[in-house]
Amino acid sequence: MELRIIDEKGQSTRNLAVSDGLFGREFNEPLVHQVVTAYMANARSGNRKQQDRGEVSHTTHKPWRQKGTGRARAGMSSSPLWRGGGRIFPNSPEENFSQKVNRKMYRAGMASIFSRLASEQHLSVVETIAVDAPKTRQLVQKLKGMGLMDGRVLIITDSLDDNLWLASRNLPNVLVLEPRHVDPVSLIRYDQVVMTQAAVKMVEELFA
Repeated sequence: MELRIIDEKGQSTRNLAVSDGLFGREFNEPLVHQVVTAYMANARSGNRKQQDRGEVSHTTHKPWRQKGTGRARAGMSSSPLWRGGGRIFPNSPEENFSQKVNRKMYRAGMASIFSRLASEQHLSVVETIAVDAPKTRQLVQKLKGMGLMDGRVLIITDSLDDNLWLASRNLPNVLVLEPRHVDPVSLIRYDQVVMTQAAVKMVEELFA
């Protein structure tokens, strides 16, 4: 398996030999769905709280007498059957949303995503990507020269310096990550993925 290396003008200079196990797999949609769902679920925090019938602020006075009114029997307005009453099974802050995914499954899911990006020409490799100063304009000009500013761009670099991070911080459609921070949600969320040559080797060590 080979990936093309482009220069600052978006022209292909040469090819880079990469692992077939990471960039040449068939796309496994059910596995990718499971990995992405588990990643997003593990990022959730149990911070929602609902009140049961004992916690809502209602009087315990009986709304009307038991018989003779023609209406249904009612004991108190905090009943879950009433609007504004307590919940029968309320959500608690202790709720756990985490899902377990084996390490082998996670690596296979990441490899499937990388393979789809490579097969659909959404993955590009550059020698290095850097800016001389923390200027957003310089990074925009560099990405435009490569022809990568049409959509959302994910930059995976082997070493994230301050200039590159500060230059990309003000661009809502550009994200810069190191290989150890790459996640499946970011890979499928961005239209184009740009990796440095050294970052490709680091990703192969992590997921191949």
